[in-house]
Parts: sequence; structure tokens; C-alpha cells
Amino acid sequence: MSGRDDSEIRDVEDDMAYDARRARWTAAGTGTLLTLAGLAASLLRLTGSAPALVPGAYGFGAAVCALASVLGSRGHTRRALWLLVAGVMVMALGDQFD
Repeated sequence: MSGRDDSEIRDVEDDMAYDARRARWTAAGTGTLLTLAGLAASLLRLTGSAPALVPGAYGFGAAVCALASVLGSRGHTRRALWLLVAGVMVMALGDQFD
């Protein structure tokens, strides 16, 4: 009976480890993608006739998303999620000034 309990515990631990690994990869990948998108938008707005605040907001939002990517890869997925939200909000706010 105890052998079956041990295998069930190992299965649950394996599932939890898989979920944590998937959350880290998701946070890191999303952060990287949003960082690249923010940098691209910043460069595009910088070459155009937009006010200086717009490319700065995109650049700052990209930096926040890059920090979120690093935190997510280190296992701080909740903080990474909130930083991703904040980074996208900064980019969206900068877009309002265009």
C-alpha cells in the first residue's frame, strides 16, 4: 500500500515541477516577445514625427518587460506577470500621446 502512495506523491510532485517549468518558460518567452515588440515600436516612432515621449514610453515599457522576462526565468512568475502588465500599460499610454 505504501508503494502506491509513494508513486502518487511522485506523480503529483512531477506535475507541480512541470507546471512551474512551464510557467517560467511562458513568462520568459512572453517578456522577450513584448520586449522586442516594444523596441521595434520605439525605433519606428523614433524615425517618425512622433513626440519624444512616445518612443521613450515604448523603450521604458520594453525595459520593464525585459526585467519581467528575467524575473520569470528565475521563477518569480507572479512578479513577472505584473511587470508585463505594467510594461504593456506604459507602452499603451505612450501610444496615446501619438
